[in-house]
Amino acid sequence: MISRLRGKPVARTADGLVLEVGGVGYLIHATPSVLRRVNGADELVVETHLNVREDALQLYGFAEAAERELFEQLLSVSGVGPKVALAIVSGSTPGELRRAIALEDTARFMAIPGIGKKTAQRVVLELREKLGAGETIPLSSVGGAAPHLVARDALVELGYSVAEAEGALAAVDPELPAEERVRLALRAA
Repeated sequence: MISRLRGKPVARTADGLVLEVGGVGYLIHATPSVLRRVNGADELVVETHLNVREDALQLYGFAEAAERELFEQLLSVSGVGPKVALAIVSGSTPGELRRAIALEDTARFMAIPGIGKKTAQRVVLELREKLGAGETIPLSSVGGAAPHLVARDALVELGYSVAEAEGALAAVDPELPAEERVRLALRAA
């Protein structure tokens, strides 16, 4: 298994980047966080996962080990392949995704292209059990998340996409009640 590569980024492709390590160029399907680090970098360290298929060996790259671990957990979910898992990990931080799983927030996953209602429900169900067994989500993040979900859902009902609603709410004080957060997010837009 190739777990980490350190090398010189030599090219960007539609699929990710080419990282030259010891004279060998590795094509890595990478998250946006890795691709942002490429600009102007002489050397880059990428956490990787090698996906072995019958007809191909594919490397997937991540900015941190937590992204890779979540990606590998997503691969264990029935119906989730590497491309969908990469799309999920690319959309949010590992902490945000773990919180969404703990709160059974299927809407966050359904907003990702390629994920329908059944897949989102499967991701939440299967990973909630795995996260529950080995990890704990701080109660403060769960308790504060209910008003956040109410505010986000209100913005979605008003025509925002889930990602736009999350972005609008990120600029608003999370301690405020849901109604106030929606009002301030709308005012800022």
